[in-house]
Amino acid sequence: MRKIITSAVTAMVLLSVHASANEADKKVEAKTEVAQKSLYDRLGGRANIEAVVFKLWEFVSQDKRINSYFGATDPKAFGGLLTDFLCVGAGGPCKYTGRSMKETHHGMQITDAHFNALAENTVKALDFYKVPEKEKNEVMGLLGSLKGDVVGQ
Repeated sequence: MRKIITSAVTAMVLLSVHASANEADKKVEAKTEVAQKSLYDRLGGRANIEAVVFKLWEFVSQDKRINSYFGATDPKAFGGLLTDFLCVGAGGPCKYTGRSMKETHHGMQITDAHFNALAENTVKALDFYKVPEKEKNEVMGLLGSLKGDVVGQ
């Protein structure tokens, strides 16, 4: 009888350990899945990117340091192109059909100060929508990588 009880207890312990290992595996898989999500997915997709872009437009149009650069720009065209650009850069399924950043900014004589003003407004737009720090830094890194194609063209 004692042998049967010992075997039963051993079986329960092994089942418990196996169940705990399965739960641990599921937690690791869940964390890995989150880590593998694209920036696009972590931002919540196109609709959320578009909301940030249109809030950015609102801030830029009121910013006297740079709003003159956007005077003749159609907000919907600007918003659509920038949304597509960010969507692609963030790993989303969109397609950017606009000109290159170098072509777009050629002859505009944008300075570091202008570029930084746009960056400040971008941060404000991201903060308005409470974009988490990690994703905000990734968006800013994506935009910052364009500086050489924008400033001094």
